[in-house]
Amino acid sequence: MENDRRQTAGRFLGKQVQVVIDRPMGSRHPEHGFLYLVNYGYVPGISAPDGEEQDVYVLGVQGPLQETSGRCIAVILRLDDNEDKLVVSPMGERLSRERIQELTAFQERYFQTEILLENES
Repeated sequence: MENDRRQTAGRFLGKQVQVVIDRPMGSRHPEHGFLYLVNYGYVPGISAPDGEEQDVYVLGVQGPLQETSGRCIAVILRLDDNEDKLVVSPMGERLSRERIQELTAFQERYFQTEILLENES
């Protein structure tokens, strides 16, 4: 199962995706109340294993967005959950695993994760 998820996640690495932002930087999670420190949204029309549209962190942008497009530079696999997250950079900027962990820790610290980087696929 985990291998299937790696292959599915890997199909996004290096690809350009369109992202709709439903939780802009500075907004609060509707149930848990934590603050989104980056823009967070989804890829319209692409289903994730949880039955919802594929979730995305947008990194490398200052300020809230409504939508954007960018290159998928990483995938965060949640090993104890089925909601994997794409990491997209509108500028195609490559970030280290450590930097991605740092920028997404506000939410990902609650999960056991593994980060797949584009240049490692």
